[in-house]
Amino acid sequence: MTAEEIEKYLSEINDELAEKETIGEICIYGGAAMCLAFKARPATKDVDAIFEPVKTIRGAINKIADKYNLNEGWLNLAVKIFVVEHEKQILLDFSNLKVFAPVPDYLLAMKVLALRAESFDAEDVSFLIKHLNLKTTEDIISIIENYYPKKEIKPETIFQLEEIFENLK
Repeated sequence: MTAEEIEKYLSEINDELAEKETIGEICIYGGAAMCLAFKARPATKDVDAIFEPVKTIRGAINKIADKYNLNEGWLNLAVKIFVVEHEKQILLDFSNLKVFAPVPDYLLAMKVLALRAESFDAEDVSFLIKHLNLKTTEDIISIIENYYPKKEIKPETIFQLEEIFENLK
């Protein structure tokens, strides 16, 4: 899904909410945030998000999936178990739906902890490092510890971060 498609689908969720005279909120994460909030990449395979009211928005998600022949989980709550308290910024402010994204340092913390091979994670981390003007692996570790103080950072993750910094030179 491109940023334009995501925005179109979110607009249609707004329309569904308006029909039901309901106000909703969605906060997007992962690749969707990288596409929509930062224009860091052209597309993502799905939209990881947290949303309220869950039942009403889930109904809209299913309707849009049917209409555009999308995977049922095109917008999903899978990220919910990883999210901790953080600041958000408004991306889209429709009549019945506000769409948020996390602030860049929080998104970086999440991306680093999820750092997977054969994904866009390394590119996303690299983009966020440049965006935040970070200079060292310790800068990133400090950000992660701010949000996830009890989370252990794997040695291979540290190695990947050092590799990313080396490639940024």
